[in-house]
Amino acid sequence: MSDSIDSMLLEEEESQIDLTPMLDVVFIMLIFFIVTSTFVKEAGVDVSRPNADTAVVTESNSIQIGITAANQIFMDKRQVDKRAVRANVERGLAENPGAAVIIVADAESKTETLIEVMDQARLAGAESVSVAADEG
Repeated sequence: MSDSIDSMLLEEEESQIDLTPMLDVVFIMLIFFIVTSTFVKEAGVDVSRPNADTAVVTESNSIQIGITAANQIFMDKRQVDKRAVRANVERGLAENPGAAVIIVADAESKTETLIEVMDQARLAGAESVSVAADEG
């Protein structure tokens, strides 16, 4: 009788699968992907940028503001008012101190809108404000 009980206990122990190593691997992979991913906040609007012979590629650590041909302003894939640009840039600089502000303006947008957005970004405390262009 005791042999049958021992064999039943032995069968139960053999039939269990230890999931701990698999969970360790899954958590390590999750941490790896979180650490290696980059978080880029784009303007969220497609624009036709003008060409420039002096255009250079900048780092991805930036706050992007998009201006469409209809002079609509976009930040973080949502439309914002001209008066809200300063607050949004201040929030972006608080999250990422020292970030550059890049304005992605459509070639058909008004210069007046571009200047107003640049002023609001500078008033928010941005040290580097630039306008995006395609390489000529």
